[in-house]
Amino acid sequence: MDFQGRTLVITGGTGALGAAVVEAFLAAGAACHIPYLFEEELRSFPHGKRDGVTLHPQINLTDEAAVGRLYEKLPTLWASVHLVGGFAFGAIASAGKAVITGQIDVNVVTCYLTCRAAILAMAGSGAGGGGRIVNVAARPGLEWRSGANMAAYTASKAAVAALTAALAEEVVGQGILVNAVAPSILDTPANRKAMPQADHAAWPKVEEVARTILFLASPDNKVTRGAIVPVYGRV
Repeated sequence: MDFQGRTLVITGGTGALGAAVVEAFLAAGAACHIPYLFEEELRSFPHGKRDGVTLHPQINLTDEAAVGRLYEKLPTLWASVHLVGGFAFGAIASAGKAVITGQIDVNVVTCYLTCRAAILAMAGSGAGGGGRIVNVAARPGLEWRSGANMAAYTASKAAVAALTAALAEEVVGQGILVNAVAPSILDTPANRKAMPQADHAAWPKVEEVARTILFLASPDNKVTRGAIVPVYGRV
């Protein structure tokens, strides 16, 4: 999968999954543009000084104007990969309005605004080559009953899945293919710390999920659209 000469945006690129995704795209020759909000995000990000990486600081992805400015100044955009998001655990009795609105903001609003900006950038490029968008849903967003004690998160990720499928139908005529991955529990240091007794070997590895994202965003993907691809590992 050759991304030489192709420009991508990767939101959430400074996170654990993001670092693996950025690594995969850099290895394939892509130019990666990575927005981030807080400087502390860069402490554990290994690719900040690599060729092919352009960092965009202090970008709030829930701010429509800020998102628009980010995408408007890019070179011709090929793909936009939306990894940014958040997780909230807790029974609904202890999770009030602030929790659900927060989950909608960080998971749905960021995805919607970056999808919109990416589509406008691709349509306005004049290249005529379409493009690719990859979102991140989650297993509870597909298997709702598995979302007990995380209803706000489940609802927000279900919305991401629905947005992905609807948008894929809307823009396929422009040559833009929209898909998503739906992880179970990713094998990250934070998740291992939170669940030390779990079978970590069964969890999907971030590098494995990154390879799925790489294909969905690649020019080699010519027919897959509207898919919410389960990346569950052996969980």
